[in-house]
Amino acid sequence: EDLAATSVWGSQEVNLFPGATYDGVFGIWYGKGPGLARSMDVFKHGNLAGASSTGGVLAVVGDDPGATSSSFANPSEFSFMDIIMPVLQPASIQDILELGLLGFGLSRACGLWVGFKTEADTIESSGTIDVDPERPRIIKPEGIAAPEGGFGTRIGEMAMPAERRQFEFKLEAAKAFARANHIDRIVLDTPKARIGICASGKCYLDVRRALRLLGIDDAKARALGLRVLKLGMIWPLEPAIAGEFANGLKEILVVEEKRPFIETQFKEMFYNERAKAAQIHGRTDEKGQALLPSYGVHTPEIVAMAIGKRILAMRDDAQIRGRLRRLEEFGGHEGSEKIVARTPYFCSGCPHNTSTRLPEGSRGIGGVGCHFMAVWMDRDVYGWTHMGGEGATWIGQAPFTSTNHVFQNLGDGTYYHSGLLAIRAAHAAGVNITYKILFNDAVAMTGGQPIDGPISVPMITRQVAGEGIERIAVVSDEPNKYPIGSDFAPGVSFHHRSDLDEVQRELRDWPGVSILIYDQTCAAEKRRRRKRGTMPDPEGRVFINQAVCEGCGDCVEASNCLSVVPIETEFGPKRAIEQYSCNKDYSCINGFCPALVTVKGGRPRRASAADLDHVDEPPLPRRALAPADKDGAYDVLIAGVGGTGVVTIGAILGMAAHIEGRACTVLDMTGMSQKGGAVLTHLRVAERAEDLDATRISLASTDLVIGCDALVASTAGVLDTIERGRTRVVLNTHKTIPGEAVRDIDFDFDIAQLTRMIEQAAGSSAVDILEANAMASALTGDAIATNTFLLGYAVQKGLVPVSLEAIEEAFRLNAVAVEGNLRALRIGRLAAHDPSAVEAAIARMGPGAQEPVSATLDEIIARRVRELTGYQN
Repeated sequence: EDLAATSVWGSQEVNLFPGATYDGVFGIWYGKGPGLARSMDVFKHGNLAGASSTGGVLAVVGDDPGATSSSFANPSEFSFMDIIMPVLQPASIQDILELGLLGFGLSRACGLWVGFKTEADTIESSGTIDVDPERPRIIKPEGIAAPEGGFGTRIGEMAMPAERRQFEFKLEAAKAFARANHIDRIVLDTPKARIGICASGKCYLDVRRALRLLGIDDAKARALGLRVLKLGMIWPLEPAIAGEFANGLKEILVVEEKRPFIETQFKEMFYNERAKAAQIHGRTDEKGQALLPSYGVHTPEIVAMAIGKRILAMRDDAQIRGRLRRLEEFGGHEGSEKIVARTPYFCSGCPHNTSTRLPEGSRGIGGVGCHFMAVWMDRDVYGWTHMGGEGATWIGQAPFTSTNHVFQNLGDGTYYHSGLLAIRAAHAAGVNITYKILFNDAVAMTGGQPIDGPISVPMITRQVAGEGIERIAVVSDEPNKYPIGSDFAPGVSFHHRSDLDEVQRELRDWPGVSILIYDQTCAAEKRRRRKRGTMPDPEGRVFINQAVCEGCGDCVEASNCLSVVPIETEFGPKRAIEQYSCNKDYSCINGFCPALVTVKGGRPRRASAADLDHVDEPPLPRRALAPADKDGAYDVLIAGVGGTGVVTIGAILGMAAHIEGRACTVLDMTGMSQKGGAVLTHLRVAERAEDLDATRISLASTDLVIGCDALVASTAGVLDTIERGRTRVVLNTHKTIPGEAVRDIDFDFDIAQLTRMIEQAAGSSAVDILEANAMASALTGDAIATNTFLLGYAVQKGLVPVSLEAIEEAFRLNAVAVEGNLRALRIGRLAAHDPSAVEAAIARMGPGAQEPVSATLDEIIARRVRELTGYQN
């Protein structure tokens, strides 16, 4: 982040030297809130030097107010203000494009870098937009006082003259640009306005949705005397628009998340006019009572409560009183708080299942990466640091404790980013610590991207050896893959992962810093590469003979694997290997259990759906194109497990809406939950873009829930969006185990109870229940088709607001497993149209078609025994 910002700084100096081949350079820095926080020094220097008058700098930061994919919630606007950078905050994808272009114009016009605050609900969504080369038209304000030499960047200017230029000229020019280009706009007004609402970014969309929740349309808003200001530039507050907005108001309510930022600027601006100015509220009202919290994420419901209270404080309104009462009473579904959370977990076959284990009596420290999940897996891994600080906490602890040594987990991406500096610091401090550099060959936590730069296990050994580290061990699932002559540092030892415990015991006795590089490719990346044919696919598959299995859990203990699933049999609970999710790590066989059998040269049963080919394409019912509520939006909530294609289904439906010329937004709430945790996709479809406000679906607003997983679908976050008489639910009752079942072999949850909770919320007649995993896997040969199967089912029931033709075209445009997805879509439709025909087709496939593949293992063993011995029994 520091170096990226420094390179952007350099891009603004191109035209100050001879040899420039361009008229100017536009520079974009992007990062999350923590990246901005750690790079403040560079930003202060670069912004003080300035932006080129023929270039411009936009610093895009992704704020995460709910800390869903960050270790803390971080509002970036205070940091930008401290740097003296104007701050723009878009409310939508359309805003991102238009304010982004205006941001470059602003940067050129005033000579400052421009902060660009985005939030998860905006930057992690997709949707329809208008694209016009003339939109926006950028207006350069006239008659603005300029410093000698202009606003542009300079080299070698002393700090104090540069600071004077920032405050005396540049900030004033920024305000003039915002005013000339209408970056801030009053979007709702009435001549007799008494209450003003000011918001920006996501909170502006929350305000729009909140007004609808309160039953306030434009006509009612004018009757109530409401005025709404949408800020595009949240710092510095432009005085002309602020004065126009505040004129005649009795009260201003500022809606913003976290600490008061805009609210404070309003109070400062109107402090000397307090005798005639409006009361300004945000966090609290005039009595000090809480209005909007400084923590968590605002929802339209929270904002509606605040707006409703302020309106009723000024005038009574029976409709608003009723709406507020409904908001206060809604939710609180009985039993939802007792549901076990579907927390993210290591993927099946993940190298971290083995690499994060510690010898008995040792302590480990977590860090940034997928391996962070070891913190909640009872592995004696405690705490964590920011990226690049791994191990430095031990430097501060070591002199003051009787503990002699710790292990520090460090991902390969973090190592390349900044982790080597922490290793250098630990070596300089002389503390006893073993860095476990977990080399999994991909930035797995965010989707398997390659690491940004050249890195290899031999290179790491040479780098750390160059820092003076004398003891380096490499552990791998394939230690023989390194050819003789590989360019490793001298003295490196090589070990199989089965020797990990022994190696770690030796390293913890080594004085000073030691390095253990655990080399095993990310399991999800292996799966991708095998599908693409770029990595060999091992022949062997592990099965559990349930006649021998005693349900002891040794295989679970040995593997820590989500593919080793509990299964109920007539002889009690047993274990099975879920073949469709198994990534062939084979750690489960380390339990030395006689029930585990490896089959080589064979393949799992691939059920053929040929028996359904003769069934005619079912006719489609009238589609649910008309929205269920008056605001014109049709809301679909997709609830499922990370990594199974929930996000893909949302993207497909969004593209289908786009193909049909409809407006849509798609918000994916994932974070780290893509690793087997809960994932929610909020899809909103409307005929017009203006009918779409907040990207999150509000209380009692969902028209369709596609429950790909019953555990996620029965959480309060889903149940609260259901309204009896309006919401339809398509629910998969397959029992997909959460990580809790790996840690506790006796863990179980009641699918029937979850189903009852959903039926209680929506009404039993509004819920379609089916064991979709079994049906999809039996008819397609792969349970990964389950979510597409469910989508087909919902389409056939007339519950999806886009056409089948548009959905099929979206799958073709996606260009991934097109034929398989189209077949799963059709089979889902057949299951809704004629379930008896589907059941008959499954029955014709023979015993075990709906059972786990291991149910046929006894037949395999008996046949092989007969072949080898000649005995029949």
